[in-house]
Amino acid sequence: MELAHSLLLNEEEYNQLGEYQKSEFIFEWLRFLEKLLPVTSRADIRENQKKLVEQLTSLLNNAPGPPTRRLVAKNLAVLYSTGDTFSVYQTIEKCNELIRSKDDSPSYLPTKLAAVVCLGYLYKKLGRILGNSFTDTVGNVLKAMKNAESQGRYEIMLSLQNILKGLGPAAIPCHRDIYKAARSCLTDRSMAVRCAAAKCLLELQNEAVFMWSTDLDSVVTLCFKSFEGSNYDVRLAVSKLLGTILARALTSKQTPASTKHNFRRISLEEVMELLGTGFLRGSSGFLRASGDMLKGTSSVSRDVRVGVTQAYVVFASTLGGQWLERNFSAFLSHILDLVSQSHPKAIQSQMDAIGCRRCVSFILRATVGGLLGEKAQIAAAKEICQAIWKLKKVVDAAMSDSNLETRIMTADVTASQHVLVCALQELGSLIHGLGTTAAPLLQDSSTGVLEAVISVILHPSISVRLTAAWCLRCIAVALPSYVSLLLDRSIERLSALKSSPEAVTGYSFAVAALLGAVKHCPLGIPHGKGKVIMTVAEDLLCSASQNSRISVQRTQAGWLLIAALMTLGPAVVQHHLPRMLLLWKCVFPSSPKDLETEKTRGDSFTWQVTLEGRAGALCAIKSFVSHCAGLLTDEVVQRLLPPLPGAVDLLTQLSSICKSYGNSLKTSSTVYRHKLYELLAVLPPKTYEGSFCAVLKELVADLTIPDSQIDASTFLLPPLCHEDDLLLLGPLLQETDHRFIEEQLLLGNSVAGGSLEYDPYSIYEKVAKRDSIPKPLPPVLSVVSAATRLFGVIFSHIGETHRLQVLEQLLNSIKQTKGSRQQIVQLNVVSAFSTSLKHLANCKGSLGPEEVKRSALTLVMGALESNNPLLRCAAAECWARLAQVVSDSAFTAGLAQVSFDKIKSARDVVSRTGHSLALGCLYRYLGGIGSTQHLNACVGILYTLSQDNTSPDVQAWALHSLSLIVDLAGPLYHVHVEPTLSLILILLLTVPPTYTEVHQSLGRCLNALITTLGPELQGSSATVSALRTSCLLGCAVMQDNPDCLVQAQAISCLQQLHMFAPRHVNLSNLVSCLCVNLCSSYLLLRRAVVACLRQLVQREAAEVSEYAVALVKESREDFTPVDINIREIGLEGALLGLLDKELDQRLCQDIKETLSHMLTSMAVEKLSFWLKLCKDVLAASADFNTVASVDTTQEEETAKLDDASILTSESYERFHPFSNPRWSTRVFAAECVCKIINQCENAGSAHFDITLAQERKQRDSRDDFLVLHLADLIRMAFMAATDHSDQLRLSGLQTLLIVVRKFAAVPEPEFPGHVILEQYQANVGAALRPAFAPETPPDVTAKACQVCSAWIASGVVSDLNDLRRVHQLLVSSLVKVQAGKEAQGQQYNESTSTMEILAVLKAWAEVYIVAVEKQKNQSDAHNHSLKTTKSAEESYRDITSSAGGLLDLVQADLGTLSKLWLAALQDFALLILPSEYASQLPAEGGTFYTAETIENARPHYYNSWALILYATALWLTTTGFIVVDPDEGVTNLSRPVTPTTMCQDSSTRPSVKSPEDVNTDRFHLILGISVEFLCSPRSDAAMENIIACLRALQALFDVPWPRSKIGGDQELGVELLNVLHRLILTRESPDIQLAALEVVRLILFAAQEHVKEKRRSAEVDDGAAEKETLPEFGEGKDTGGLVPGKSLVFATLEFCVCILVRQLPQLNPKLTCSPAVQSGKHLLLSEDGSRLVSAALVILSDVPAICSPEGSVSVLPTILYLIIGVLRETAVKLQDEQLPLTVAASLQALKGLLSSPMARAEKSRTAWTDLLRSALATVLDCWDQDGLLQQRDEVSLLTAITVFILSSSPEVTTTECLQKRCIEKFKITLDSKDPFVQYKCYQLLHSIFQHPNKTVSYPYIHSLAPSIVRKLQETEKAKPENAAELQVIQEGIKVLTALTATAEEEHRAHLVACLLPILISFLLDENALGSATNATKNLHEFALQNLMQIGPQYSSVFKKLMSSSPTMKARLESAVKGNQESIKVKTAKHAKNPGKSSSIQLKTNFL
Repeated sequence: MELAHSLLLNEEEYNQLGEYQKSEFIFEWLRFLEKLLPVTSRADIRENQKKLVEQLTSLLNNAPGPPTRRLVAKNLAVLYSTGDTFSVYQTIEKCNELIRSKDDSPSYLPTKLAAVVCLGYLYKKLGRILGNSFTDTVGNVLKAMKNAESQGRYEIMLSLQNILKGLGPAAIPCHRDIYKAARSCLTDRSMAVRCAAAKCLLELQNEAVFMWSTDLDSVVTLCFKSFEGSNYDVRLAVSKLLGTILARALTSKQTPASTKHNFRRISLEEVMELLGTGFLRGSSGFLRASGDMLKGTSSVSRDVRVGVTQAYVVFASTLGGQWLERNFSAFLSHILDLVSQSHPKAIQSQMDAIGCRRCVSFILRATVGGLLGEKAQIAAAKEICQAIWKLKKVVDAAMSDSNLETRIMTADVTASQHVLVCALQELGSLIHGLGTTAAPLLQDSSTGVLEAVISVILHPSISVRLTAAWCLRCIAVALPSYVSLLLDRSIERLSALKSSPEAVTGYSFAVAALLGAVKHCPLGIPHGKGKVIMTVAEDLLCSASQNSRISVQRTQAGWLLIAALMTLGPAVVQHHLPRMLLLWKCVFPSSPKDLETEKTRGDSFTWQVTLEGRAGALCAIKSFVSHCAGLLTDEVVQRLLPPLPGAVDLLTQLSSICKSYGNSLKTSSTVYRHKLYELLAVLPPKTYEGSFCAVLKELVADLTIPDSQIDASTFLLPPLCHEDDLLLLGPLLQETDHRFIEEQLLLGNSVAGGSLEYDPYSIYEKVAKRDSIPKPLPPVLSVVSAATRLFGVIFSHIGETHRLQVLEQLLNSIKQTKGSRQQIVQLNVVSAFSTSLKHLANCKGSLGPEEVKRSALTLVMGALESNNPLLRCAAAECWARLAQVVSDSAFTAGLAQVSFDKIKSARDVVSRTGHSLALGCLYRYLGGIGSTQHLNACVGILYTLSQDNTSPDVQAWALHSLSLIVDLAGPLYHVHVEPTLSLILILLLTVPPTYTEVHQSLGRCLNALITTLGPELQGSSATVSALRTSCLLGCAVMQDNPDCLVQAQAISCLQQLHMFAPRHVNLSNLVSCLCVNLCSSYLLLRRAVVACLRQLVQREAAEVSEYAVALVKESREDFTPVDINIREIGLEGALLGLLDKELDQRLCQDIKETLSHMLTSMAVEKLSFWLKLCKDVLAASADFNTVASVDTTQEEETAKLDDASILTSESYERFHPFSNPRWSTRVFAAECVCKIINQCENAGSAHFDITLAQERKQRDSRDDFLVLHLADLIRMAFMAATDHSDQLRLSGLQTLLIVVRKFAAVPEPEFPGHVILEQYQANVGAALRPAFAPETPPDVTAKACQVCSAWIASGVVSDLNDLRRVHQLLVSSLVKVQAGKEAQGQQYNESTSTMEILAVLKAWAEVYIVAVEKQKNQSDAHNHSLKTTKSAEESYRDITSSAGGLLDLVQADLGTLSKLWLAALQDFALLILPSEYASQLPAEGGTFYTAETIENARPHYYNSWALILYATALWLTTTGFIVVDPDEGVTNLSRPVTPTTMCQDSSTRPSVKSPEDVNTDRFHLILGISVEFLCSPRSDAAMENIIACLRALQALFDVPWPRSKIGGDQELGVELLNVLHRLILTRESPDIQLAALEVVRLILFAAQEHVKEKRRSAEVDDGAAEKETLPEFGEGKDTGGLVPGKSLVFATLEFCVCILVRQLPQLNPKLTCSPAVQSGKHLLLSEDGSRLVSAALVILSDVPAICSPEGSVSVLPTILYLIIGVLRETAVKLQDEQLPLTVAASLQALKGLLSSPMARAEKSRTAWTDLLRSALATVLDCWDQDGLLQQRDEVSLLTAITVFILSSSPEVTTTECLQKRCIEKFKITLDSKDPFVQYKCYQLLHSIFQHPNKTVSYPYIHSLAPSIVRKLQETEKAKPENAAELQVIQEGIKVLTALTATAEEEHRAHLVACLLPILISFLLDENALGSATNATKNLHEFALQNLMQIGPQYSSVFKKLMSSSPTMKARLESAVKGNQESIKVKTAKHAKNPGKSSSIQLKTNFL
């Protein structure tokens, strides 16, 4: 294919190719040419133009396929427009000749078509350049059209469209001719031609004035005619034409041309009238219609009505949102008038009425919901309300009139019902969409929305009452604060108007609808409402028999309320279960005898009431089973069962009852049947096994003798087909934007689709995914669908013989019926059987013996050859499921063989399509079916069928089936890939574009092939690249296809290719294709576009975004509005705009994900851009009500930075990219802001450091940092937090919270000591204040509390007066909390007040914790600063005042708070009790929760307990557990004291608890909660909770009293330690482990205190005399035994070992032996690891203190092993010569151990001594591990030895062998090459030499002093070179000096005599001093100083020495002189500053 890439066609290569490759080669060349021509230079083009034109025109004669001819035409046009144009006329002439040709053979057709296409493109591109040649051309083309077939007409229409486009106004002479031709095509029998004609006329109307002036009426009538018998595409195209023309007619200005045509302006009324005519009368003219109307036969065909409906929408959309706003009332009244009584024809039957209502609803939804912004929508809602009020008046007048004409008037009333239904439905949808932004609308008393809706609840028509109830439900979901209010109102009216039938049904509908809304309102309703409703329901049921006039209504209402109540879920229902079961038991006869007596007694009316009641009861139980599965215990099921047999008996008797009482019972009995079937289908089949036979009999009858003659296939079968197969059946079954109205065309003429009035019980159910309102089908149809479902369940549970009978019965019934009836029976039976196969497959059941299989096969075979394509589809699926259930390969092969034979023998389309699909489906359920030969046969047959160009249907089905096989055969298919691919390409290049279904199947095939090839597509071999090119070629052909669904396929193929071989997909082309289709009118195409974008941006977001912008900038084509937007706001902005307009949920989800991916990868680079986008979206609505009510304080500062006009709406409107975005879009924008902050946090610290950000911004202005946009962030959060929409307020507060947390610590560089956020405190306060208003929902208040506490705790504001603003908000909420749960308004569920109270308490807890921590830090800082200077103290004083101030702020309310905290903790403690203690919980609930809402309250407690626990612990410890008498000074709570409140008010107690008891209770409460939580924190438990819990324990044990509790109770301590041990095993976080270690340390400390206390008191009691007999305190008593599980010591050791081994696995003796851990390999610990190990060591060294002497002996080995182990493993040299933290800790621990009193106690002394010696030996052994010395840090080990020598008793270290080894080590180290090591060695020796015990120090002095002296003497020869060496020498001298001082008198002289020569040898003479290095100079000075000190001290020795050695004396004297001179020089220099001269001069004169 690469050879095709040249400017001229490579003819040599071309001629060598086979027939099929030629067409591919040509296509590839043309594609290349299309890209090449625009970028080739003019000269090159002119040079080759002649040849190129020849090549291209010659292609016209080669019968090119549709895609090829389009490319030839495009290239010719581009060639002429960039090159010379002189030969263009010849080309045009040539094309005209080809068209004129008389050759009519099919083989010549493509050439003619190519010529037509060519002309179109030439004129489109060159336009007027071609002069007047167009008249001949157009004439010629129109002439050719007269006898062209459909493809010709199609291409001619499109070509004319192109000609008109190119010529513009110049084409006026031909307009009439073209118009005539297009008129005839608009009603062509080929749908594709109609579409093309509509496009042509749409182009024509741009210039042809007559179309929308003089000929307007005829154009409109023509369009109506075109709608008849149309398909979806035609309706789209023609409605676009009609809508556009009418909009044009309305808006056009008078032009000179139009005045000639006596043109008059047309008014809106007239335009609407025209459309209305089509809607109401259809396409028939006025005369013809009137005759039909007289006969009463005419009904508007549905497709016309649906087409006109779409035209209405196009008309309004073309005129735009602003036009609609201005003319809304006229528009609304016209639309509603379509279903009013002024046109009784449109609504004569219920079906017509439902159809029309749907159309009207659709028009309103698409215009009001789609075009208007939120403000305009509120205005529209008001208009709709007005309309409702008007109608209400008419109804009232009619109802109150009691004259003779009442009958006529009631007709009036029923006719107004449809208008009301439409108005109410739209009002409901509007408010539902507005959400909480609709609050002002409902508060506006002048409109009276609620009054209007509630007033129509009493309308005489049931459908109006139902819709009014539904409207209330919408209002409730949108504004949850109204649910309780509306419920109360409805219940109250229901009780008051119990005797009016309308009121009973109307208000019961309203209550049921509102109950259905509760599950969509997270805040719920008060629990007590359930009880009220249950009572009302019982009352209605009991009083039903009192008044026969309203028996039916009361019965129905009673059960409806109970059924709706069930949706509230188990928590509510369990309280009413017994009453409901009782009612259920009473409603059915208890025995068959009772049923018989019932039959003899009743009349038609009582039966109607009975059946209604029983259907209701069945419905209620079904609702119970589906919504309260948790309550279905065995016991409850047993109580549900008894009435069932009675219900089934009644079912079997229904037909006889209906016979006896005539038709009036028909509906009731159908409803009863339906409800019983539905209930049985959800119950476990085992429960009604006894009734299987009876029920099956009825089911079979229902399926085979249906009441209705309605073909129900379109709603029975789609769920049974696979969704992929439904694509075969055309766009009707696919999802489209017009699904709501298109559905009625799908259902055939006899039924218009579902509507609420068919089943009132659906009003409380959840709505199906795409519907805005439930649409239950008529009972006749619902029964059939319920019967098929139940049949499936029962059939899979009956015996095999029974199955055979049933199947045979079904087969017979199909045989016995005829014609359309037979089709209906077959349809029902197949649906039922397919359902049962589904059930059998799910439960892995078997079908049964051979006979059953045979009958099943016959059944399905019949359906596979049915005329109904949907039934064939379902049968193919059923066929495959049959094979799946039998799961026997022979049977499967047999099935396939049957299909093979059928396909080979049959010639008819029906059986070929059915069986070809069956082959594909078999693969779906059985994978590869195994054998390859079977695959080959399948593929072969499908190849043949797919080339059968006589029937597009066969081709489409065969290709679809092939795509299934490709997809499912997996790797087996690889052999067939190439042939399949070439087949697909050939078909793509040859199948006419009008056969869209074939192209769609081809697309699916290509997609499946790409998936099969998968990642292999990346390969570089020739075969792979050929395959890849073919795939790309196929995609290119599909992208050019005019059908949108084929384009969608192309996009998803390219998406697959991009996933597997990203380098080979041309991204810029793909992105441009995506941008163009972003606003397509086809939902599936938009979905494909966004799905593809979502994938692209995961990898290449930046590129995609750049390509989109570049494309728009350079594109010369006219772009749709969305792309103009791309130019300004990028692809991201366009997507945000689309998100705002789009209604499809799945699409919106994809758009959000796409934007999130783009944000993740680009937000940091394009920060300003993203923030501006979010700000635009959020600010667009800011003018709604808060244009920035605050901001004044900061305005002056920010005005310089920020465009001050940002928030003024007028200037903003003009360039605002987002007009009135919906609240959901704004919420998404606010979430994006949070994500941006998060991304920046990961990107680097400069985003949160203003100084750094400004520096880097100055360096490179392109850099951008978040901190520079802080003002915007705050403003966005503020705008969101103060909006009307509650969701947006929550998002805004969340954003504010994140901003506060992230920026709290950023300092303000211009004002040191302040932070950058401080200037925004007014904004923060203003954003928070509204959230504390009384009417705010509790979830918003709870969130605001969180922000408040974060703001106060962040420390941003230090000035108390400023803090008070926010603090005051918390105080106000605290006051509300004190009122207790009873005072909370009964608007929401009680658990919401729990949520709010706990949020307030948690916020206070956080503030208190921060205040205490700050104060603690400052008192530490204070102690520190006392050592520093005055200025520090001053600054310190400022800080303390703020921290203390914060604490003072809290202190005022602490008394109240502490009680509330304790109460909350006590509630929590009760709530976390295991379920078996449920009976012990207080009956009326806790302090803050009620018993009924216990489940809803739990999560709120779980969310906030930890901080409250910590705060309480801190409070208890700061008061030191001193109890304040509650009556003194602390505010008492005005709350009833429940048994759970703790020490609230002593007077109410029967017995007053002592302070000690109260404290003990509190202590155990805190401890208990902590232990319970830490025992098993759930895996999702937040880190903060665990840490808060551990901190609380730390705080608790920080105080003596609790320590004494835990110290004295060993079991408690052990339990706590075990819990902590378990915690650190499951949690890796170092923070948690460190906190746990701290708690362990405190527990150990408590135990130590306890032991000390006991010892002390024992000493005091026994007197010092009997010290010998002291009882042993501490663990291990006098045996030394420790019991695991009981021993505190053991638990502590376990804990520490766990920490140590986790960090240093080498310590584990088991591991050390294994090869995995090689000893000696040092692992450097992380900083956290080091801290953990150190903390553990500190604890270890404290352990012996709580043991008895014997006990200490048994733990000592372990402790020593661990301490020395840590030392050994971590003693590694660090770079900076520092001691590792762990080493320091282990040395510290050693020291602690060695100096332990136990080492001296007489009972343990000897054992300790032995063990310590061994330990020392171990330390010494560390040294001798061969070859590892270079890593080991000798210094640490030496230090350890020194610690032993200095701290342990002499008998440990003076043992001969140990002492020798120690000395040996020192010797080695003294000779170290490393000066640092030497230095440290000297230091250590220094301390040893000074040991007071001579037996210890002397051996070291004797052994090591000589070598020190020797080393120092050597220094004379090797002077120190650097500071380190100098330090060593100085340290050596210090050691010697010290030694001299400690030596005995007689030896001292010797030592001085050694020391002085060494010192003098360091001195330099004057000459040397000048040139000496720094080190030697310093040494010189050091020696001189020492000499001057030693001289006077030992003067006799000194003098003696000087006299004996003159050289020394001379040297010393010169040094002293030199020193004095240098001092003089210095003093001269420093005369001004005399204090600085050295003090040496005072001592120089001691010679």
